[in-house]
Formats: sequence, structure tokens, C-alpha cells
Amino acid sequence: MQSSPPLPAVGAHRRRQPPAPSAPAYLAATLSFLVLAALAYSRAAFPRFPHPPATRLCRTDAEGSWSAGVFLGDSPFSLKPIEHWGISSGGGAAWPVANPVVTCADVAGAGFPSSFVANPFLFIQGDAIYMFFETKDPVTLQGDIAAAISKDAGATWQQLGVVLDEKWHLSYPYVFSYENKTYMVPESSKKGNLRLYYAVDFPFNWKLEKVLMERPLVDSVVINFQGSYWLLGSDISSYGSKQRGELCIWYSSSPLGPWNPHKQNPAHNNKDNRPSARNGGRPFIYNGNLYRIGKDRGAESGYNIQVFKVEVLTANQYKEVAVSFDLEKPFKGRNAWNGARSHHLDIQQHPLGQLWIGVMDGDRVPLGDSVHRLTVGYMFYGVASISVLLLGVLIGAIKCILPLRWYLPHTEKRSDTLKTEKQVFLCHKFSSLICNVNKLGSLIGGRINYRGRKGRVYIAVILLILVVLTCFGTHFIFGGNGAEESYPVKGRYSQFTLLTMTYDARLWNLKMFVEHYSKCASVREIVVVWNKGRPPSLGELKSMVPVRIRIENKNTLNNRFNIDKEIKTKAVMELDDDIMMTCDDLERGFKVWREHPDRIVGYYPRLAEGRPLEYRNERYARQQGGYNIILTGAAFMDHELAFKRYWSEEAEIGRQIVDSFFNCEDVLLNFLFANESSTSTVEYVKPAWAIDMSKFSGVAISRNTQAHYHIRSKCLAIFSGIYGNLTSKRFFNSRGDGWDA
Repeated sequence: MQSSPPLPAVGAHRRRQPPAPSAPAYLAATLSFLVLAALAYSRAAFPRFPHPPATRLCRTDAEGSWSAGVFLGDSPFSLKPIEHWGISSGGGAAWPVANPVVTCADVAGAGFPSSFVANPFLFIQGDAIYMFFETKDPVTLQGDIAAAISKDAGATWQQLGVVLDEKWHLSYPYVFSYENKTYMVPESSKKGNLRLYYAVDFPFNWKLEKVLMERPLVDSVVINFQGSYWLLGSDISSYGSKQRGELCIWYSSSPLGPWNPHKQNPAHNNKDNRPSARNGGRPFIYNGNLYRIGKDRGAESGYNIQVFKVEVLTANQYKEVAVSFDLEKPFKGRNAWNGARSHHLDIQQHPLGQLWIGVMDGDRVPLGDSVHRLTVGYMFYGVASISVLLLGVLIGAIKCILPLRWYLPHTEKRSDTLKTEKQVFLCHKFSSLICNVNKLGSLIGGRINYRGRKGRVYIAVILLILVVLTCFGTHFIFGGNGAEESYPVKGRYSQFTLLTMTYDARLWNLKMFVEHYSKCASVREIVVVWNKGRPPSLGELKSMVPVRIRIENKNTLNNRFNIDKEIKTKAVMELDDDIMMTCDDLERGFKVWREHPDRIVGYYPRLAEGRPLEYRNERYARQQGGYNIILTGAAFMDHELAFKRYWSEEAEIGRQIVDSFFNCEDVLLNFLFANESSTSTVEYVKPAWAIDMSKFSGVAISRNTQAHYHIRSKCLAIFSGIYGNLTSKRFFNSRGDGWDA
């Protein structure tokens, strides 16, 4: 009888389980994964297009990105932004000139580093207008006084640089003349007094005349009214006066003093819920009445402008009442240069006589925006970090056991009974807390088996949440202030008209189109060319800019280029209502067009080559290294030049061909431009991203790509026989700005 073989030991045939990952390895792997996720998100969400040098010169800081704009009106109470007056500057490629007219980039470009410009004051001398303003040095973090000059009634400004620089902070440069001398009273509260300077060599050199008052006054102005001189300012020497805002008044027979205090001082404060005690600019006289400008500090955005009519101003009494003062409010939020707040306005009679000119500062971001973004971003990072540790505990990579001996009480002196009792009490509380933490760690530790399918699903979900938290944190910290700003050309800003052609079957596209693009900084107006069906009412379209619906009698693609004398800008952006791209893409394209206003500047390049000419897509054009057609479904052009050429007699046959094919209107316009020039007539701008919404609606004429390209090749053959060849191939990445790669 043979003995049976011995039984194998229990678990001998089981696979050896891999050990749980160590805490350092787990943390290193998880954090590396999250860092890669953050980098991938930042590359996708914040495309790194190179910015022109002019925009890189300006370094904004936590106080904001203040700049200055000009307003004109028939009276101080009917001021409108300068762009509404249609003033053009060919040298600055601005048709029309648009606000802001002075930015920190302008000051930095003149050789004086700046992070913002604020508190502008005007001084008119003959036909020249001088602007004095505060500029903050981003290195010293100190405010200095800079100046600029305009010789075209405020349309364009030449920077003169910093004209007054002390060892302390300066701002609010109030300038006035008295007995053939020019004086400046800048705010110098950091020095603890109010100083009066006079111009030795106006406007570049200033010398101290005297100390007007040994008080830290801010926002001070000196005015001559009813035979006396009045000094209005805010004394911040008392506790809480800077936060409350108090208006104090002094009077004298001369702006040089001595100054006598008003009997009611402080004549105006915020204790009785009356805002705008602090001055927000120069008081002005209109129709014999004196008006004071105050800065109204709001709870959310910072400051706004409020105007008061001074009803009584004597040595013993002061009375003012708020009056209606409605400047055109920006509705584009952070995309507008003054979309969030303004706190200063200076108004004077324009040198041309009939008009009034005002200069106002503005900021696109609310008060404390940078601190808020950093706080929220690091909160997301903090939650993600805690979640990483929690996940480590759940899979057993991190052991959550804290020794109680760390929290045992100890004292050095037995006599200190009270101190010992407090330590024992606190340590007892700590011990209870640590015991509860250890119990929780024991309960949840290793609860997720990362080797099993179910456990892997849990881990995948938690990792997805971690990625989302990390991306949100990255967005708030590194994503900037969310503004899609316009780009200056030679220090000038301008605006364009957005024109789209559509019909009733694409109404849902149009609503999204208008709401999105009306927020772009440089869009002046949206013109909707309505080709067919019942047009929508303006109430159906949510827009931040004026919208005009131009109803056409005939459904033809030629309507896109109809001559329209109501268009107020030189530049027109022809954009199909089913194309969605970022406002920054539009702003970059507009900048390129302003540098090449005689060309078609767009986002969809094509190549026509061969014998006969064959219409090729963008991929083929890139393979060949260049393009010679820009689709006008997304392109900038000079509407007077382009539309005139399109409706010329020589283009009549081409328009008939467009009607017969119901296609090729953009190809015809490219031929007409090429026929007028021997050099390149097209410029390409690469968008960060663009979505063709027609792929979802199914109403586009080009949804059958093969048939669409076949028709366009026919158009090329016909047009080349009538108008000659297109211009030579324009190479990608040849412009030098990095936007045509």
C-alpha cells in the first residue's frame, strides 16, 4: 500500500501578490501625473501666440491695468467715446481712432517702465492739449508723474515721458495756471504734506514752490470760484478717514495761500451713506454752475464716477446735490478697456470751441481680481492635494497613524499650576482628535483594492476628479484675467464692423454668433445681411453692440459685398454665422489687416494651381508651403475698396457666374484684388481654434465637399480666362509675427 503524497501547503499555488506601493513612490507618481495634466491643459486652453513688442512692454500688477480714454461732447453731460466721432488717424492705421488713447505700453515704449496709467488731467495751451497722469514704475512700485501731448484735438498722443519724480509716491497731478505761471499740485500724502510745484521748463521740468499744507491730503484741487480760491481735498491723517472718504475745504485769496479751514470741515463724508466724498477729477463750471466730480467706491468693482452740483459754497456753508451724469457704459466686461471700473474724469472746453473734451481712466478688471484668482486657484490645488493623500490612504499606500506620545503634556515648573492645567486640557483635546483620526484611518485604510476591476474604476474616477481640480487651479492661477484685449498698431486702437449673411433656417446660429462676437473688444457694430425668410426682431438677439439687420430683396451670394454707406468703420470683418472662434483670434486678424489694409486678411487659406487651375484645400496648401486665396467667409477687408471692386463693371460677368453656381463669390473677390496688384493681396492668420457649426446644422452650401470643390475649380477656370492669374503663392510663416505658421 503506497502512501499518498503530502498535501501542498495552503496557498502554495496562489500567485504572490505584489506589495502595496510605498508612500513616496505613490506621491511622486500621482503628482507627476497631475503636473503633466496641468501642462497639457495650459497648452490647450492658453495658446502661446507670440505677442507684438508693444503689448509686452506693459507689466500690469495687483492694482489693475489702468489706462486713459478721451470723450467728446457738445456739453459736459453729453460726452461720448472718441470712436463715436469717426476721427481717423492714417498714420496710426486707425479708422476710426478708439479708446484707450494712452496706456502703460505707450509710456514703456517711450523708455519709462510702467504698470498702469491713471488720474489723468488735461492742460490746454493754444492748439496743444497736454495730459498729465500718474504712471507706476513696476520696479520701484512708486507712482511718478508723466505727460503726453496731442496736436490733433485729442485723437492721438505723443509720450513725453516722466516729468516729475520724487523719492516718494506721486499721483493726481492737478495742473493750473496763475499769473502767467503753470503750477502742479500732485498728491504726495506719503510725504505727509501737500506740495505746490511750478514749471521751470514746461512741461518737462518742475521745481518746488512751497508746501501748501502740512497735512496728508489726497485728491486735491484748487479752483477759482466767485472771487475766491478754494482748495478741496481729503485729509487722511485721522484714523479710518482714508476708508471712509472725507471732503475737506479751505479758502484763500490766492492759490499760493495761506489757507483757512472751512467751518463745516469735513464738509462731506460717508458716515451718512453719502458716497463720493473724495474728488474724482477737476471741478468744472457749466452755465454758471459749479460741478464737483467724486469717486464712488462700490463694494465689488472698485470706483465709479459721480457728479455733484454745488449749490452753496461760502466760508461757512457747503451744500451739493448729486446730478445725473451718464457716460456710455461698456457692456463687454473685461474685453472693454474700462469694463470694470473708472475713478477719475477731467472735463474742459475743447480748443476747437464748440465741443467739450474729457479724459477718463478705466480698468478692465475688478478691484482685487488678481488676489481673488490666486486664492481660488490655490484652493483648488489644496483640495487636489488633500484628495491625493486621501486616495493614498484608501489604497493603502499611506498609513494614517499618529503616535499619541507626541501630544503628552509636559511642564518645566511644577509651581505653574494654571499653565499645567491648560496644557493638560489642550493635550487631552489633541489626543481625542488624534484618536479619532487614527480610527478613521484604520476604517478607510486599504478599503480600495487597486488590483481589482472595481477598485481600478474607483481610482480612475478619483483621478479624473483630481485632473479637473488641477485644471481649474491652473486656469485661475495661470490663465490671466480672462480678457481678450485688442492689439494696438503704432500705439493706436481702432474698431471694425462685423458683417454676416444668413437666412431663416440658420437663426439659431445667428443668435450664438451675435451673443459671442458682440463681446469682442474692437467690434463696433454687427450688420446682418438677411437673404431669405422672416427676419428676427432685434429683441431676439442678445448683443453688447448695436445690431443692424439689412434685408435684401434677392437671395444671392453677391449681397455679401453690397455697398453699404451706413457702415461707420473702414474695416469690415466678413464672417459666416456658422464659424465660431475666439475674440483673440479676431483681434489678431484685425491687427494684421491694419498693417496691410489693402489686402484680404483671413483665417482659411486655399491654393489654386495647375493647368487648368484646380481648387485645393488648406492641407494641400501647407504641403506646398503657400497659398494664394483667402476665403471671405472669415476675412477682414477695406469695405470701400473691396465692395467698389466687386460691383464694378468689369466684375459684372463674374457676379453672373456667382449667381449661376450659387458659389464662388469669395474666389471672384480674390481675382479682383489680384487684378489690381502685382504683389501679394492676401494674408493668413492662424486661429487658436475654430468650429464650423454648419457640420451640426446641415444647411451649409459646402456640406458636399467634393461637389463644392469641383464647382470652385470650374470658377477658377472661368475667372482666370476673364481676369488673368492670381498673384504668386504667399508662403506660410513669412510675415514675421508668428501668426501665419
